[in-house]
Amino acid sequence: MSQEFVGSGDPAYEAKVLMISVAARMAGMHPQTLRQYDRLGLVQAGRASGGGRRYSVRDVVLLREVQRLSQDDGINLAGVKRIINLERLLEEAQQRVARLEAELDAAYRRIAELESLGGFSRGDLVPTNRTSTALVVWRPRRTSER
Repeated sequence: MSQEFVGSGDPAYEAKVLMISVAARMAGMHPQTLRQYDRLGLVQAGRASGGGRRYSVRDVVLLREVQRLSQDDGINLAGVKRIINLERLLEEAQQRVARLEAELDAAYRRIAELESLGGFSRGDLVPTNRTSTALVVWRPRRTSER
């Protein structure tokens, strides 16, 4: 069987449709191992209407990684769980950074568009180098004045 799967952007990658026996065979492990990993929180199986566990292709890839880390690298399951959680957090942060970078690019394009229309200079968009000697004193209102 090929070890290449559809990308994580594909809904089929996330669909929890694989019975435990199929997922176990794909991951190269015993179904009881999948049940144990589910109990430990290493992988979260979905549930069929009858209560049976269902796994996604993403889960199978994760199960293979758990097996590799524990067997090949000698990391205990608590360490594997921590690694998986940190990798998930990293992925979420990377996605957020990508979204923010896209928003920033859009903002820069909008500024360039406004500047190209004429009548706007960068100084008009964001006031700079304004010097003032005025002193502003702020006094909070008393609650009785509101």
